[in-house]
Amino acid sequence: MTRAASPPLDLSALVPSWELALRAERKSQQTIKSYGDGVRAFLRWCENAGHSPVLDRTLAAGFVADLLDNGAEPATARARQLGLRRFSAWLAEEGEIDADPLLGLKAPKLDTKVTPSLTDDQLRAMLKACAGKEFRDRRDEAILRLMIETGMRAGEVLGLAVSDVDLHRGAVTIRRGKGGKGRVAPFGAQTGRAVDRYLRMRRSHRLESTPILWLGDRGKNLEYHGLRDTLRYRAERAGVDGFHLHLLRHTAASRWLAAGGSEGGLMAVAGWSRRDMIDRYTAATAQERAAAEARTLSLGDL
Repeated sequence: MTRAASPPLDLSALVPSWELALRAERKSQQTIKSYGDGVRAFLRWCENAGHSPVLDRTLAAGFVADLLDNGAEPATARARQLGLRRFSAWLAEEGEIDADPLLGLKAPKLDTKVTPSLTDDQLRAMLKACAGKEFRDRRDEAILRLMIETGMRAGEVLGLAVSDVDLHRGAVTIRRGKGGKGRVAPFGAQTGRAVDRYLRMRRSHRLESTPILWLGDRGKNLEYHGLRDTLRYRAERAGVDGFHLHLLRHTAASRWLAAGGSEGGLMAVAGWSRRDMIDRYTAATAQERAAAEARTLSLGDL
């Protein structure tokens, strides 16, 4: 008697269960979204191209190749493929499939890009663009100064609670950074003053009793898109082109090293565990720092 073939696996129906497992592993919301976007993009691609949505290496390679052919950045293609690989591994772990067909699949090669840092003049112009006594002005200046000085990720900034700020010590506690790691980031007097001004004005906000530090100016918590839009607005007023939130992290890292800060100190403050992240984030200013260092060494004085 011939055994009936098993029905094809409904991948789309399993995505919510996978995302639930990711939340149970305490993956960040950004990571869960990135992984999920990769799988959903693959399923849409299969449907549009007339492919049965199954996980195999040939189909995954075709998906990534099509992304690149249609102008996707290599980093985007890499992230989409990573989500697909993580999903495949989970299916195997859960016994939904016999083995992981994408195990060992190589990721697309990334282009080496140099992200420029903002100059001190540009930073001063953005801070000047926050001048004012309205709630949004005080909040934006405090956020901007904190990100410039500490290099905090946007998600870490938005995850702060009022109790995480210690104005007396001049430090902010990041409870859960990337990879679930916490750390303490120090800040100076000017940043402390800006945060204090915001906190005093925050007391009159209708949501002042909520624990979240940053509140919106329209009666709700500040979220990622609001943070992106409000700082982009300040950048436009300051005449800074091509601004994006992550640019502040690059800038903070470059300014730290340019001021003579140690690499170990930068790694601790920025929340990095790998030395190569310094090269990645500060490549644009490496030659400037090398030239400044060479002048202090005076190797030509013989």
